[in-house]
Amino acid sequence: MHRICVYLGSREGNSPHHRQLAEALGEAIAQRGWGLVYGGARAGLMGALADAALAAGGEVIGIIPQALVRNEKAHDSLTRLIEVEDMHERKAQMAALADAFITLPGGIGTLEELFETWTWQYLGFHAKPIAVLDSDGFYTPLLEFLDRTVEAGFLNADTRTRLISEREISPLLDRLTPDAGMPALR
Repeated sequence: MHRICVYLGSREGNSPHHRQLAEALGEAIAQRGWGLVYGGARAGLMGALADAALAAGGEVIGIIPQALVRNEKAHDSLTRLIEVEDMHERKAQMAALADAFITLPGGIGTLEELFETWTWQYLGFHAKPIAVLDSDGFYTPLLEFLDRTVEAGFLNADTRTRLISEREISPLLDRLTPDAGMPALR
């Protein structure tokens, strides 16, 4: 089964658009017959994503550190909930179970997951596609900053190109299909 790991906030944020986006993505992943891998919480956008995928009949695997089970209110209705020792194990398990990665709005934890996974790709630890869903321009300033790092000589243009960004769900998922292919790592 093709599985998508989604990084996103354990808070809802201030705009109802973010929750709607999480729900629409969860539903779209399930409708394609793909599995969802995420951080295992039922709170915030994380819970909205998981609930939508489950409601659409999808497989949902959550991975959560034991210390966060109470804090993030672990989702107890998932296809599978995996409790791990710490955040490092959480990210490693999520990456191992996923075939591709999508980042939705979130805070510093979401950004950390995106950048660590992208760094692993850059270092050749995996060749799985990584994407940002920028439907309302939430990540536009970050993407512009990344373009500036290329211009300033701190980021290779090929590496920057490997971070996929789309504003709509369907075109983004089309780019993450198993047969879409990814440019070869250098």
